[in-house]
Amino acid sequence: MARIAGRFRRGEPRATARALVFGLLSGVERKNRWRLAEQAGRARTGPMQRLLRTARRDAGALRDDIRAYVLEHLGADNGMLIVDGTGFLEKGAASADVQWQYTVTAGRIENSQVGVVLAHASSGGRALIDRRLCLPHASW
Repeated sequence: MARIAGRFRRGEPRATARALVFGLLSGVERKNRWRLAEQAGRARTGPMQRLLRTARRDAGALRDDIRAYVLEHLGADNGMLIVDGTGFLEKGAASADVQWQYTVTAGRIENSQVGVVLAHASSGGRALIDRRLCLPHASW
């Protein structure tokens, strides 16, 4: 967190980002704002919602910080980038681009989102570097 703390100008978003990261790394099964706030010992979800919606941050700079961290700790001569298109099964329709579509995850047409992830893997370990949700032009 020390590496990315400076990307948040104020203390509240910085502390909330810390709670969010620890929540995402926790064993909480469904990682929504209510469960992540609860995991962080917070009675309200407002600060987490503000962080995700309106806090000023440079997402590209955060991604670059994470990539640099991954390469410092996992970088090796045998390292490689992995690009993977994957489906995320969804129950409802409240998330962006949830629709009935083919997903390899299920091996059939399911209510899902489709995204692309970029990871780094080496003999030192593996880590997610970036992600993008695919938003087909026809549906958006």
